[in-house]
Amino acid sequence: MLVFRILHKKYGDALYAPGIEGRWNSRGKKVLYCSESIPLAFMESMIRRQGAGFNGDFKIAFINIPDDAEIKQIHLKDLQKGWDSPNDYSKCQKLADNWFNEQQSLVLRVPSAALSICNNYVINTLHPDFDKIKLIKLTPLMPDPRIDELLKKAK
Repeated sequence: MLVFRILHKKYGDALYAPGIEGRWNSRGKKVLYCSESIPLAFMESMIRRQGAGFNGDFKIAFINIPDDAEIKQIHLKDLQKGWDSPNDYSKCQKLADNWFNEQQSLVLRVPSAALSICNNYVINTLHPDFDKIKLIKLTPLMPDPRIDELLKKAK
């Protein structure tokens, strides 16, 4: 299964996870966030940039998750009200930190807070099967310049 990630070119040579706190991980939990499609990965990246634009320094990573990889899923119906808050990740972190610590699976499929009918994939970089995750290719991210202008206006 192919998943997608928008990243800065300086991190393009490897599947790098800095351990920065996110919706589905507490600080220090080294996971990769990927999306089921390039448009969703782009939208997720736009939201995180909060007004900072894109330029030639950003790439689209095509990442392969093997078909036999175990994937645990968190369903939208099982999440508490407010799980998608832009200011409070604690509800999601509790669920995902348990998954990460117990190494329940290599991948966790989660609803996107940006568009909940779509899925993101959280990959545990410390799972014993992480070496099966492969970066297939990088391509330039060349969004329409109007998107960059919208982001700059949002500051």
